Amino acid sequence: MHTQDSDTRLRGPAVWALVLTGVAGFMAALDNLVVTTALPAIRADLGGGLEDLEWTVNAYTLTFAVLLMFGAALGDRFGRRRLFAAGLAVFTGASAAAALSPGIDALIAARAVQGVGAAVMMPLTLTLLTAAVPAARRGTALGIYGAVTGLAVASGPLIGGSLTEHISWQWIFWLNVPVGLALIPLARLRLAESTAPGARLDIPGTLLISGGLFGIVYALVNAHSEGWTSAPVLTGLILGPALVAGFVHHGSTHADPMLPMRLFRDRGFLGINLASLLMFLGMFGSIFLLSQFLQGVAGYSPTEAGLRMLPWTGMPMIVAPLAGILSDRIGGRPVAAAGLAFQALGLGWFAAILSTDVSYAAQLPPLILSGIGMALYFAPAANILMSTVRPADQGKASGANNALRELGGALGVAVLASVFSAQGGYESPHAFTDGTVPALWIGAAAVALAAALALLVPRRSQAAPVPAGRTARTPEKVPAAR
Repeated sequence: MHTQDSDTRLRGPAVWALVLTGVAGFMAALDNLVVTTALPAIRADLGGGLEDLEWTVNAYTLTFAVLLMFGAALGDRFGRRRLFAAGLAVFTGASAAAALSPGIDALIAARAVQGVGAAVMMPLTLTLLTAAVPAARRGTALGIYGAVTGLAVASGPLIGGSLTEHISWQWIFWLNVPVGLALIPLARLRLAESTAPGARLDIPGTLLISGGLFGIVYALVNAHSEGWTSAPVLTGLILGPALVAGFVHHGSTHADPMLPMRLFRDRGFLGINLASLLMFLGMFGSIFLLSQFLQGVAGYSPTEAGLRMLPWTGMPMIVAPLAGILSDRIGGRPVAAAGLAFQALGLGWFAAILSTDVSYAAQLPPLILSGIGMALYFAPAANILMSTVRPADQGKASGANNALRELGGALGVAVLASVFSAQGGYESPHAFTDGTVPALWIGAAAVALAAALALLVPRRSQAAPVPAGRTARTPEKVPAAR
């Protein structure tokens, strides 16, 4: 009877933690893809060229990627509930600023600040939820959290398209404001505060990786408009990799770096992380172009375009549970590799059939194949990742994998848009198609390489028991994908 009373007493805080972190995770994951179907409307309203549209997406994903692990460390040091509420406040304020943006430059700046807020808020959602839920119920709670954030990724293009068409593109950002304003006081009232004793901030590492990745992405985004030999682009191409190399050296020699390079000595850890980066490179870059193709060339409305993307972005909601069962039976490595191969085949199929008059019926099979591939990859990827590291390193491993996936998304938009601008443009449907086709081939090649890298994972990783596996599985559903 005593146990039952204890369970009843614990139920309230656990439910509140699940609701608050789930809604916050939904918002942050939604903003990865919600803007894609609104890009043509934003371009028509605020102007700007291809590089401006790229930064509208990448300003969020890049700041999110490079500050994600730093955000988790801030929470460990100064209080997770306090920093969660602060991240929510920054994200909410930046969402309002994005909605009020008078021009494309202001929108890009607001999106960058949004990414900062998400980078602080997002990693702390899992920490707060894990602390609030009893161990016996943790798997269920984290499964619900993962489903909610997975739904955000799946519905992002549809929600963005519907709001853009029926109200205005500004409402993809206004949507966050009342939700954020409600969550901030509730977080302070309903979540327990916690810290990690002895937590340290790796400010030099954060500055090195932030500057390096910004330089690389800046160069890729602006190379077509400014020229590969222009001073700003050359500076980014030289200084960016140099700073990243400095980050690698720092992670190898510093006593407590944000990302210990020793983790990459494990073949499985290296393989699954490189596969994640390349998977998101091909997927995000392709969605960036295809969501515009469906509107600008195929002639669909924003809502219709979002609906037509669902066989791809929404398929993991259906297939992932089956893929999880399959990976338990035959091992995670072959399932993940097969999923990446299906995704690569889907993108290659798209590239082969794309034309100005291609029918949706012809597009549907590669969309479904790509969606199945995404689901087959996501289901076992977290367990593969966590089985390559010691329990003490699982937090940093999960943060690194999340950051690399977000980075892959930013690089995907930059690389594929650079190929698009070199081969085509917005001048006509034919020009847009001419640019999209070679970009999709590059995306397919990147994901095919990811499939090969997934085979680097040793067989021991696919069945290795991981005590915290359920806890670590959830971030894989956040692309998240998300």
